[in-house]
Amino acid sequence: MNSRLIKLLKLGQMSYDSCLKLQIHLSESLKTTTINKCGYLLIVEHEPVYTVGIRQKDYNPLLEENLIKLGAEFKRTNRGGLITFHGPGQLIAYPILNLKKFNPSIRWYVSNLETTIKNLCNETYGLTATTTSDTGVWIDNHKICAIGVRCSRYVTTHGLALNCNTDLSWFKHIVPCGLHGKGVTSLSTIFEKNISVNDVLPYFLQHFCKSFSCDIVSTEIDKIAEFDEKLIH
Repeated sequence: MNSRLIKLLKLGQMSYDSCLKLQIHLSESLKTTTINKCGYLLIVEHEPVYTVGIRQKDYNPLLEENLIKLGAEFKRTNRGGLITFHGPGQLIAYPILNLKKFNPSIRWYVSNLETTIKNLCNETYGLTATTTSDTGVWIDNHKICAIGVRCSRYVTTHGLALNCNTDLSWFKHIVPCGLHGKGVTSLSTIFEKNISVNDVLPYFLQHFCKSFSCDIVSTEIDKIAEFDEKLIH
């Protein structure tokens, strides 16, 4: 067993705002705790929502209004990266990690997230996933996993979204991650059969543990000390 222990919270479907409040709560607890904690791994699916990162001036109110008319939410966030979509059928992982317990480098952290997904695609599904200078994981010219993170006082928030059986038509209304001439894909699209988040999750956890040299233990949200349960409603 590794000395690094990560608490896993499987949240099911949760609103973007509620999940963000939980991320903030857990990240602040990691910054202030005197207990030797490595962090948490949140696994969640969101209802349709478009999110933008810190470069928000690129997205005007008219675009926001048009995307909301499609039936999605629109959220401006403090993560890195440009616009993307989250929705059912995506394996969304938000690692809330104290990088001082791993490697205090955001570049190392993002690279390890990419390695986790790349190895998942290649070793589990026999694909040829790659990384490029554009953050994320790619199958040829199509992004299968978007990554956008924030790090404050060596504690991470936000994370990654792997397309499993996502409705990719939502991406047609934006330029995903601001990359013109690039496409998006999903595991279900590639294999022409339904591959769900639940199908992929055990393999994701296996590769995450390998990449970050950690062990994972499942926990319940009501076991998180001092967490205000109002945040999940």
